Amino acid sequence: MEARLLDVLVCPVCKGPLTYKKENQELICYGDKLAFPVRDDIPLMWVEEARTLSSDEVDAR
Repeated sequence: MEARLLDVLVCPVCKGPLTYKKENQELICYGDKLAFPVRDDIPLMWVEEARTLSSDEVDAR
């Protein structure tokens, strides 16, 4: 994922910042506790495609 792209992407729900987790290929919104998948370097920014973060994942931040 390109750094320039990460600079302009925001959470589609709250418009907050996203954190890229390379090992999981996900963009994380800690505010909404959502993880958006990145497939073939393309972020899928639909809420329906996102998974909910566990409490442990949020706390490990």
